[in-house]
Amino acid sequence: MSARTNVAGASNYALQEAISVYADEAYTTAKKLSGSGIVGSNPNIDTSSETYIGQVKWYKPITPTINTASLTDSNAGTTSTFSQDFLTYIKTVRTFGAQKVNLQQIITQEDGLAKIGRDFAEVRAQDEHNAILAVLKGVALSEMLIGCGGGTAATLGLGGQTFTNEPTDTVRGFYVDLGADKLIKDATASIQGAARAENFLQAMGMAWKDYEPEYAYLVASPAVVASLRSANLVDSDRVEDGSVMFNTIFNGKLRLIQTRASQGIDSTDLARLAGGHGLSITGVNTSFIVLPGALAMASLSIPEPVEIQRVAAAYQGGGTTSIWNRWGYVIAPAGYNWSGSAEAFPSDADYGKVLSITGVPTLFKGTLGDEGSSNTLSNNAIAASSTAWVRGTWTRKATSVLSLGILPVFHA
Repeated sequence: MSARTNVAGASNYALQEAISVYADEAYTTAKKLSGSGIVGSNPNIDTSSETYIGQVKWYKPITPTINTASLTDSNAGTTSTFSQDFLTYIKTVRTFGAQKVNLQQIITQEDGLAKIGRDFAEVRAQDEHNAILAVLKGVALSEMLIGCGGGTAATLGLGGQTFTNEPTDTVRGFYVDLGADKLIKDATASIQGAARAENFLQAMGMAWKDYEPEYAYLVASPAVVASLRSANLVDSDRVEDGSVMFNTIFNGKLRLIQTRASQGIDSTDLARLAGGHGLSITGVNTSFIVLPGALAMASLSIPEPVEIQRVAAAYQGGGTTSIWNRWGYVIAPAGYNWSGSAEAFPSDADYGKVLSITGVPTLFKGTLGDEGSSNTLSNNAIAASSTAWVRGTWTRKATSVLSLGILPVFHA
């Protein structure tokens, strides 16, 4: 026999006449990205900088001017020069709290905050996973807008990567669109085994060309992983990376991160992109090929990471106790500059926003074609007849896409 208490602050407990041991139900959230090898560190990220942002600078590759010596021409040779560039990263802070009524323990025989304390690590890990996935999708959106819209207002997008395009093209997005083809082809009488992965192998070749990485991570859905298994492509031996054991394919070439977390771009957004200045994207599903450490992550030092507040007078003197956990971090995708707001901590939604050419942020999903009069984006901003140009919050700063580490692959 059991009944729920009607005591405010303890109504979430099922009380029994015979008290038994409490048990915690196992979490079954999507497998997380935060503990995988796609997350690394960058010693140049300084989390103690003032304001919401920080900056990292580096020397760009030299474009040399080669002179041919002469014994008859006395004119001076042309010197070569070099330059620097920098990118901006953004900090964010997250909080998680709970409250208990002090006297509820007399009835429930359970500390109302014990569950919160036990599960804090899970909550923080889930938040970090969500943020990493949001950054991956935000980078994908930024590259899609280049390929489907344009790099600048003077150029048109030319789509994604091919085997022949120059890696320094600024009008091609760093993505591969397989269109109606699956990442792993269906088995037929003539297509068996490794041949089923041809589309996938071509995507890697188009993206990194002669700089194909030694190994990478494939963030894939259970459906894609099932196709790999049916093609007998999953290696019998696994690879240990830190404290994580990974299934691999092609003798360790790709380490599989299987997650049911939604990686795709909303169909409404794809429809708007299809009306853009450049080419459209027809692959409705998304998988990511990510290089090791492509996302640099650094934890912030929080002044009061855990804080407890007691209100003795609440509940007629029974009192309440609140506990708040706070944490923060920087997530910086390699080769990208944060172009969003530098005046607030970004949420996961902020990582995937779209900016007009004047830098006014708007939510892409469901609003890009419907801006109010206060926004400089015209109605249906990326339609063919529009003169407005938009970009994502992650601006590509690397000279060549071969320096980038996040490749979205769109497929059926």
